Amino acid sequence: MRTFEGYRRPNGSIGVRNHVIVMNTAGELSSLTKKIAQLVPGVIPVVQQGGRAQYKEDLNQTIRTLTGTVGHPNVSGALLLGMGEDDIAEEVKEDLKEQHHHVEAMYFNKGKSLSEVLNKGKQWLEKAVEKSKREKKVTADVTELRIGLNCGGSDAWSGITANPAIGSFSDAIVRDGGTSILAETTEAIGAEHILAKQAINPDVGQQFLQIVQDYEARIKETGEDIRSANPSPGNMTGGLTTLEEKSLGCIKKGGNSPLREVIGYAESPAEKGFIFMDTPGYDVESVSGLTAGGAQIVLFSTGKGSPTGSPIAPVIKIGTNPRVCRTMSEHIDVNAGKIIEGISTIEEIGEEIYQKVIETANGAITAAENHKNQEFAIWRLAETI
Repeated sequence: MRTFEGYRRPNGSIGVRNHVIVMNTAGELSSLTKKIAQLVPGVIPVVQQGGRAQYKEDLNQTIRTLTGTVGHPNVSGALLLGMGEDDIAEEVKEDLKEQHHHVEAMYFNKGKSLSEVLNKGKQWLEKAVEKSKREKKVTADVTELRIGLNCGGSDAWSGITANPAIGSFSDAIVRDGGTSILAETTEAIGAEHILAKQAINPDVGQQFLQIVQDYEARIKETGEDIRSANPSPGNMTGGLTTLEEKSLGCIKKGGNSPLREVIGYAESPAEKGFIFMDTPGYDVESVSGLTAGGAQIVLFSTGKGSPTGSPIAPVIKIGTNPRVCRTMSEHIDVNAGKIIEGISTIEEIGEEIYQKVIETANGAITAAENHKNQEFAIWRLAETI
């Protein structure tokens, strides 16, 4: 069994990073979130625009994503910044404290000056950083890993090189008892019947087909047809010609393992094995959903060199072709273009990805982390009120 050295949390989960973060629960506090993080070296600001003036469905999704992000296994400590009496920061904090997370909430508009709040936040973060430095790593095995599977800037090689290699990795870690979570519902449209046949039973297959149908219906309500909106102009520049061609390549990231569970955006899987999460195709929102659902590491294939990263989970970039791996080498961790050149097989790149996952779980820095690519956004379902 492959093992790695991670951080055991009081709730039993295991992290591959030991972040201290500060996160806003109201969009108005975005700049102050960055400002307070800058006061303490090593603290990561996680900035989002939701939390206020949202319909119930959106607010619930925001709360779920905030809770999953702040309570993520890669987070040692977190400070929430809220506004006023009805802010959701208190709800998120109390929920996470019951799960023994190290979290605190501070508020603006409660009779204290800006400098008072900033100083109090700085003091709490300094202590949280010191606490994180005292935490020791322990040995864990891959059965405790959840790996998110995403893509961005797909090209004609995505379904031939990087995505099948990720699928080979996914099958391997599932065989070893771990979990892989495929995302991006829109990227499955046109090939959904194939993935549904991988379901472990008819109920799971129907759940997957239902989220695809629901997504397509929501898009139609706006007057758009997703089947004619994809592939995107960028995809077509990369050589993709039809929605089906793109989707057939995208679902290869899931390999051939049985689909055991279908979960909503930012939800934590109840099962181990191969999972599907309902997320949009926009890679920043999708990766944020995967990490809020507990993915400690995200694999990300790209044919055009998308630099998307995450403030919470290391993102491993797999380039689909030799050109992108050469011209954007500083953003790529694994070169699947070697399959085109006849240097490596799909299975060999799948094993290289597996080794990179273990190295990353042990603390090796990915290209996205090296460049501090820390994009974050929550999937919004309705208009702002």
